Amino acid sequence: MHAVILAGGKGTRLRPYTTCVPKPLVPIGDTYSILEIVLHQLQSRGFHSVTLAIGHMGHLIRAFVGDGSRYGLSVDYTDEVTPLGTIGPVLQVLDRLPEHFLIMNGDVLTNLDYGSFLTRHMQGSAPVTVATYRREVRSEFGVLDVDDSGQQIVAFREKPTVPFQVSMGVYAMTRDTLRRYAPGQVLGFDTLMLDLLGAGQRPGSDLFGGYWLDIGRPEDYDTANEQWADMAPILLPHLYFSDLSAAD
Repeated sequence: MHAVILAGGKGTRLRPYTTCVPKPLVPIGDTYSILEIVLHQLQSRGFHSVTLAIGHMGHLIRAFVGDGSRYGLSVDYTDEVTPLGTIGPVLQVLDRLPEHFLIMNGDVLTNLDYGSFLTRHMQGSAPVTVATYRREVRSEFGVLDVDDSGQQIVAFREKPTVPFQVSMGVYAMTRDTLRRYAPGQVLGFDTLMLDLLGAGQRPGSDLFGGYWLDIGRPEDYDTANEQWADMAPILLPHLYFSDLSAAD
């Protein structure tokens, strides 16, 4: 199984932590970087190879990860000279990818079983399957439903909570889905979704109920560090429990 990890962003929202290092190399709990956690997780879930899409401070990621052998993986790279969007970097290496593969952001902490997720996609018929998560927004105001005339209130809800599903930044992709796009083209996840829906090809949703944290802002990074002691055995059980056994 193969994964493409998107690690080329500037991490602007996470400054000042990303002033000197790229976001995927920011440490969590003074133990592992975000990228190391992801690489260990992929290897433990049956992945053998990874492509790192790098750009901003990409030389640091190359120097840190190398060929991936210390993670039990074969790692290669694709460079973004200019930003290509979420999916654009994948187009540059499409011909060397397997029929089905994983695409994921390099700043995600989750205990999603990446191998099972990709397998479920392979067993289905969706052109792409998106790992999704439940979120909800509570309104600060009372919400009015008004009729077509705009002059009569037909219903009232006091500060309602609106549930919805969001993308976790993890996608299972079928290679032919991207054949319509040219290498070097800027292609965002939003454009891909709209193109597929417009063509009548419905993407799949794989709802996840475990732990998920998108480290996009300083407060998210602080949360990850605060939770690390509790989350380490959940995110990296194969490393955590092997270390305990060795200690015994």
